[in-house]
Amino acid sequence: MDNAYLNDVFLIGRLTKDPELRMTASGIPVVRFSLAVNRNRRNADGTSDADFIRVVCWNRLAEICEKYLKKGRLISIGGRLQVDKYEQNGEARTSFEVVADDMQMLERAADAAQQEFQGETQ
Repeated sequence: MDNAYLNDVFLIGRLTKDPELRMTASGIPVVRFSLAVNRNRRNADGTSDADFIRVVCWNRLAEICEKYLKKGRLISIGGRLQVDKYEQNGEARTSFEVVADDMQMLERAADAAQQEFQGETQ
């Protein structure tokens, strides 16, 4: 069976900043952003830690993300985990990012605007 391995990622979290659309040298749209994803476990003080996961979107999905997503927006991302190994200053490095195939906005724009307004007034 060829499908013995599965690389499928599904995340729900909030954007850490507004996505910026860029074009590759060959004119393909790409956007990268980080998603803050809360961990399930709470610390002794009742707070929970978050993981900041890098996400990349290509083509039409990149254009949609740049147009509709803003910092703090709650979204879900579906895609695959990509691992890149490289060398920097003679040191071996590993980089992880999610290559998104799908994105869903999980709150209405009015809800996101209200949350942003409440964050500014606190």
